[in-house]
Amino acid sequence: MKTQAMLLVAVLLAGCGTIQTVVRSDDVASKSLKEQKSYCGAVPRIYSGVTYDFCYLNAPLEEGRDAQVHGPAPAIVLLDVVVSGAMDTLLLPYTIYRQQADGSIVIVE
Repeated sequence: MKTQAMLLVAVLLAGCGTIQTVVRSDDVASKSLKEQKSYCGAVPRIYSGVTYDFCYLNAPLEEGRDAQVHGPAPAIVLLDVVVSGAMDTLLLPYTIYRQQADGSIVIVE
C-alpha cells in the first residue's frame, strides 16, 4: 500500500501542472500543450498549474480513440488540479512577481 501511494505521488508530481509551468522552462509547458493541441493560447503564471491542467483537458479528442479517453485519465488530471492548486497558492508571491516581470506563458503555434 505504501508503494502504491508513493508511486501515485511520483506520477502526480511528474505531471503536475505547477511543476510544468513554474520549475521547468516556458518552452516545455508550451510544447506540451501544443502537442496536446490545446485551445489555450497562453497560460498566466498566477495559478499556472491549475490553468495548465484545464488547458490540457481543453483539447480535441484524438481520432480513433474512445471518446471518453483524453490523454491521461481525466480523473488523474482533476486530482492534479487539487495538488496544483495547493502548490500554486504556496508559490503565489513568486508567480505574481514572474507574471509582472515576464508575462504569461504563450503557447506558440
